[in-house]
Amino acid sequence: MAGQYELLLEGAQQLVFVCTKGEKYLLEPGMQHLAVLENASVVIGKDGYIKAAGDASAIRSQFSSVPFEKIIDCSGKCILPGLVDAHTHPVWAGDRVHEFAMKLAGASYMDIHQAGGGIHFTVEHTRKTSEDELLKSFKQRLLRMLRSGTTLVECKSGYGLNLETEIKMLRVIERARKELDIGISSTYCGAHSIPKDKNALETTDDIINAHLPKLKELDLNGEIRVDNIDVFCEKGVFDRNSTRRILQAGKEIGLQINFHGDELHPMKCAELGADLGAQAISHLEEVSDEGITAMAQAKCAAVLLPTTAYILRLKQPQARKMLKEGVIVALGSDFNPNAYCCSMPIVMHLACVNMKMSMKEVLAAATINAAYALGKSDTHGSIEIGKQGDLLIINSSRWEHLIYQFGGHQELIEYVIVKGKVVYKNSNILDY
Repeated sequence: MAGQYELLLEGAQQLVFVCTKGEKYLLEPGMQHLAVLENASVVIGKDGYIKAAGDASAIRSQFSSVPFEKIIDCSGKCILPGLVDAHTHPVWAGDRVHEFAMKLAGASYMDIHQAGGGIHFTVEHTRKTSEDELLKSFKQRLLRMLRSGTTLVECKSGYGLNLETEIKMLRVIERARKELDIGISSTYCGAHSIPKDKNALETTDDIINAHLPKLKELDLNGEIRVDNIDVFCEKGVFDRNSTRRILQAGKEIGLQINFHGDELHPMKCAELGADLGAQAISHLEEVSDEGITAMAQAKCAAVLLPTTAYILRLKQPQARKMLKEGVIVALGSDFNPNAYCCSMPIVMHLACVNMKMSMKEVLAAATINAAYALGKSDTHGSIEIGKQGDLLIINSSRWEHLIYQFGGHQELIEYVIVKGKVVYKNSNILDY
């Protein structure tokens, strides 16, 4: 056994497994009974995967003669799974701070969009910015997310709207995946808006006939790996028919369907996603009752984005109804220049207050269920033997403080660990 073990996290006040039986996701009843153990330890092997997690005394006895590369005393602290952010747009140039003032003055999302702002403002700047410059700002954002406890994040393209820039953005995501420790699920979102020089039908045909074949070629060559396909299905953008065509074409080249639906207008996107076998649908502020039923039956995750509804002053998604009806509810930050939030603990707090979810529910939604929304709950989202060793250590005797202390995560999160490696140690926390 010598030399096989990288890290021992010893004697935590609380260890939050989230789940312990290999569950791919948790529905409302399971979310109410998160697995939590007091006086517990975790062992991570040199391969970066969890080898043991449980009672501290039992683990101390089992591994008494084993050398570890590193031991962290977790007395009085809590160990949680790394957080999973299931929806972000983090590769772009040209912030939209000026539009925040417009929104505060009463302009709607579509008002700004139709005036040439919104996505088109960011597209213009992103097209002009070099790959290296985009990578630099993207990595800075990812590191902010990492320090806030996110260890796996979904990252979209979508501010190119032409093949050249979309590929540039996906290359940036691929480079970051190789250079940083944070886990990345890559999403092609070329159908984020209609380019100014095309109509919806021309854009749909271009994506199907040019963009997707190029993505397949780059994947086969090992240059870029894309995991998901996304479309902004919305009134005035991509209608249901165009959305269906694009998503189906993406599915045929092996991409998971994970798209924007029912955000500003009821479009019956939930029904469409269930019919297509979507892994997840995001937003859903305007979802129908029939759509909720369809998603529950199809085991299609609902990625809810409380920061978006908060910043855009939209009505909140019906989280409680979705949970009651058996939908797999996950959370994302929707980080983008229109809704600038890097912190999943803030997202979780807002989900509790504004969407009336409990702290146990939001932790499950930001771990195992968010991992499920990305098709990764077999390796991420809980602390179980055989899963990747992505964990947080917070400097508190109760795990709920991560949610309760609104904006307090900078002082609470002491360690972030990815694949058994300490990737962040908080120098603001002093040992007295």
